[in-house]
Amino acid sequence: MVPLLLVLLLAVILFGVGFAVKVLWWVALAVLVLWLLGFAMRSTSAGGGRSRWYRW
Repeated sequence: MVPLLLVLLLAVILFGVGFAVKVLWWVALAVLVLWLLGFAMRSTSAGGGRSRWYRW
């Protein structure tokens, strides 16, 4: 009975990790798109000097 519970617990943990990793890939993709959009907007903005679209 105990080995069965351990296997089920391991399956639940691995499923949760796989789901979290998949969500993190989507978050990383969204951040990449936002970064590329910000980079494109910065390079096409009119104005003198180096303009920054970020604060740091």
